[in-house]
Amino acid sequence: MKNFKETLIYISSNIETIDEKNIVIRTEPSQIKEVAKLLEIQGARFIHLTAIDFISQKNKIELNYFFSILQDNLNIIVKVEIDPLTPSISSVSEITPAVIWSERECNDLFGIKFEGHPDPRRLVLSDDWPEGIHPLRKNFQYNISPPEVKQPVALKKPEEGKTVIPIGPFYPSLEEPAYFRLIVDGEEIVDFDYRGFYVHRGIEKLAESALNYQQIPFLAERICGICGFVHSCAYCQAVEKAGGIEIPVRAKFIRSMFLELERLHSHLLWIGLAAHIVGFDTLFMQAWRIREPVMYLCEMITGNRKTYGINIVGGVTINVLPQHLKDMEGIISQIEKEVIQLREIILDDEVIQLRFKNVGVLTQNDAKKYCVCGPVARASGVNIDMRINFPYAAYPMLSFRVPLNKSGDVWARTIIRLEEILISISILKQIIENIPEGPTSIKISKIEPWKEAISYIEAPRGQLFHYVMTGPDGRPYRWSVRAPSYQNYQALSIMLKGASIADAPLIIGSIDPCFSCTERYEAIDIRKKIPRVYSVEELKRCLKAR
Repeated sequence: MKNFKETLIYISSNIETIDEKNIVIRTEPSQIKEVAKLLEIQGARFIHLTAIDFISQKNKIELNYFFSILQDNLNIIVKVEIDPLTPSISSVSEITPAVIWSERECNDLFGIKFEGHPDPRRLVLSDDWPEGIHPLRKNFQYNISPPEVKQPVALKKPEEGKTVIPIGPFYPSLEEPAYFRLIVDGEEIVDFDYRGFYVHRGIEKLAESALNYQQIPFLAERICGICGFVHSCAYCQAVEKAGGIEIPVRAKFIRSMFLELERLHSHLLWIGLAAHIVGFDTLFMQAWRIREPVMYLCEMITGNRKTYGINIVGGVTINVLPQHLKDMEGIISQIEKEVIQLREIILDDEVIQLRFKNVGVLTQNDAKKYCVCGPVARASGVNIDMRINFPYAAYPMLSFRVPLNKSGDVWARTIIRLEEILISISILKQIIENIPEGPTSIKISKIEPWKEAISYIEAPRGQLFHYVMTGPDGRPYRWSVRAPSYQNYQALSIMLKGASIADAPLIIGSIDPCFSCTERYEAIDIRKKIPRVYSVEELKRCLKAR
């Protein structure tokens, strides 16, 4: 660590140690590739890149590159200021391929050009969005809809003699909007292209413009339709860190409890979907039957099967009664027995093994190169788990192991998730036994502006990242979210190359892609079967009703 800092001084004399886990490096745009190279040599892992508009304060846009060194439990934020009139900087994608989507997103939302980027097409903005309008700049009003502009859709062109097999824009087996383009030579996939973000809602902009600190958790929880609690939890933790707020220990245990319940039902949902994709519908229905009592349990405690709405800055809004703990103990013990039986069925089934083994392989080197996370990373032998690397909530008071597998195929991702279900049950048993008495929240006073913090959650799909910079108006000046699927998507090109067309749905499904997490919120009117768009006033009324 000392040698690392001494080396950094040659590149930047402006290094600030926030605490033992966080340092900030300020550097010039011309040096960003040198800094990225040095961090890569040190084994730093890229997490996220976003920008902050400081044009009205100091006529600058600030780029924030987030890295971590897992073995040292160290976060590194690299800050670079650029001129908003000539917003350009070298791409670091040649050094860190995992940054490719983040640079494209910053180009879309802030208008920053990344010189030398290998794929400077749009990522987030729709194809009919006008040029020169960048919605996360502060001079763009959150309630403005710019006029649509007709322009060609930029899709990757196949080499001569190759064919495109489209899957989407409505993905058939996962029933969500995404456009996967398989470029094939006969039955073999030789290249891959992805176009998504069809339902991007700009919730970061809404939060920074119209909501306050205590309203945002309820919006954050709606980022994902399956694992929304991870987002409200990550947001609250970030604000609490920035504001120097210590929540009660009982609240930490309740947060960990619901994070593990969410992992339980999410992994069981995935196992059912994977079985459905390969036509094993008996297994699909069994996995979902086993999952149901978890949903009953969540409804019994919070009033909701999903989207519990219990996280606030300062703790949680509910308490867990002794009868809840007793019921939970009985339910998870029964689930444990049934999951062990389910695992035996999967391990003994030759058809599943033939379909899953040696399919969609991601080597450990490629997993590190693209900074994938969660079960996808652990199935490729990457030892990463935010509950261990950067512990939060009640996890420092709990003990558990992190399962690893090195084969990197669909089979390994399945085995890892089965093991993680049993580990979650073990964690829940510890929570039931050790949850302390006491308050579940504290009253929050004014949060000082211009404080910043990052927060991690080990979500069911992997490392979730939230960044908050506090603002002067009772809301974040900047709130940035990076879901685990965002990073895992980018490794699909490696997993799919060389595979057969028939294996593509299974390989794509094996990363457990979350479209709504990546695109951040969609609502459907189930009676009319059409997407439901909420006005700002409607959202405010929903939040006030809480």
